[in-house]
Amino acid sequence: MIKRRILCAFTLAFAAGWALAQEPAAAPRGLDPSALTKADIDKTTSPAPLLRLAAIYKEKGDLEHLEWTLQRLSFLLPNSGEAKFALAKTYALRDEKAKTYDLLLNMQKQGYAYDIANDPDFAKVTTTKVWSYILDRYAETAKPTGDGKLAATLPAGDHLYEAIAYDPKRDKLLVGSVRDGKVQLLGKDGKLSDFISPDAGNGLWSVYALAAVPEDDALYVASTSSVYFKDFNQADFGKAGVFKFQLSSGKLLAKYLLTPDAKPRTLSSIAAGKGGLVFVADGLRNIIYRVDGDTLKPTVANPKLTSVRGLALSDDGRKLYFADYALGVFGVDLAAGTGFDLVYDPSKLPLGGVDGLAWYQGTLVAVQSGMVPKRVIRLRLDDDGRTVTRAIILDSGKPEFKVPTVGVVDGDGFYFIANSQRGGYDSYGNPNDASKLEAVKIYRSSLAASWDQGAPLAPAVPGKPPVISESKPGSGKFSNVEGGSQSVTGN
Repeated sequence: MIKRRILCAFTLAFAAGWALAQEPAAAPRGLDPSALTKADIDKTTSPAPLLRLAAIYKEKGDLEHLEWTLQRLSFLLPNSGEAKFALAKTYALRDEKAKTYDLLLNMQKQGYAYDIANDPDFAKVTTTKVWSYILDRYAETAKPTGDGKLAATLPAGDHLYEAIAYDPKRDKLLVGSVRDGKVQLLGKDGKLSDFISPDAGNGLWSVYALAAVPEDDALYVASTSSVYFKDFNQADFGKAGVFKFQLSSGKLLAKYLLTPDAKPRTLSSIAAGKGGLVFVADGLRNIIYRVDGDTLKPTVANPKLTSVRGLALSDDGRKLYFADYALGVFGVDLAAGTGFDLVYDPSKLPLGGVDGLAWYQGTLVAVQSGMVPKRVIRLRLDDDGRTVTRAIILDSGKPEFKVPTVGVVDGDGFYFIANSQRGGYDSYGNPNDASKLEAVKIYRSSLAASWDQGAPLAPAVPGKPPVISESKPGSGKFSNVEGGSQSVTGN
């Protein structure tokens, strides 16, 4: 039983991401994992083979090798709470109390609060006063915080709402459905009205992401022909693109389609600015495209990325930020055509598990669905937009936050989907049990919170910012992503 419990959540959360992005290299023939030394494991520079080794050691009950593997994995993935939590469990199973306590307390200082009180994997370390202290700290951290509130509730049923945008002229939110392929208007009264529906004229499929640009009277829709689409046609498999509609009328203005190649893809995130500046991310292939003329041109592609999620574009259109679910948050200098590591200290501010990302007055707003407790945070950046100087938690641990995902800024409010129903569907796109699909809640976090409530990020070295990167501005190398950026200017 111990072997099956440990790492379960971790492998589900992260192994799937790598499997979708790339196939890990097979282990060399004749390799005996039990013969590997700690020095051998520490030479590994990619998380994927470590996940494979961890699964082997877990199944065999080889806790010593599992500990070495998870230590290395935690080093390579400093933004991953799941990696550290699996390591803490391994320490506890080996009755290494000091290591268990130190790691759990460090995680609590980072903001983590896993449910450890009744976890049998920690049974060997629960007999001390230190354990009681840790339980108290975790319970305090897990308490709901923030002044946000429920803004609207969408109808329950088989819709799979995964996209949201805002139209300031109507003063209404727009929501998109993966299952129906519709874009609907959400009034302040909480009622939905159809705005754009898929038909032969527009050719829409599943709606995964929305971006409104009121200055251009434009609405950009990231759409994919996925098996989740109720009207899915096998002949359309692999088709995806960005659809441009007139925001005021819903009239189709343009399409930017990718050429299908018989392989799966999902355009799952989008960001847009004035003058037709549009970026869209394929969350399966981990490629970010830019609308260039009448085509979508690759702008960021890196085989070491695990699962690209949220996108955010700075107001001046000079920087694009994106979140990788396991690796953290990165940026692209669009003028130079190069990528950069966003500078922050993950030992104080872990930025893994980010699903949604938005720009607001020189700051980033991030929805951390992979954090425990789940939360929405705001990050103040320096003048250059490359360093996080202060962070504030807007809302955390609210009961509505079952699977918070993407959101949009409206004035001084951030509206986001608080309980995505994506987990209620099987791999063929069908509801596991339609009667259990919940009404989707739209939550509002206030962006007007005082920065005095946030924590300044003290430098790791006196007088210097906390650096996790070896990259230099404009170098185009994501140091957390081995192999470097393959960013291009798009010219």
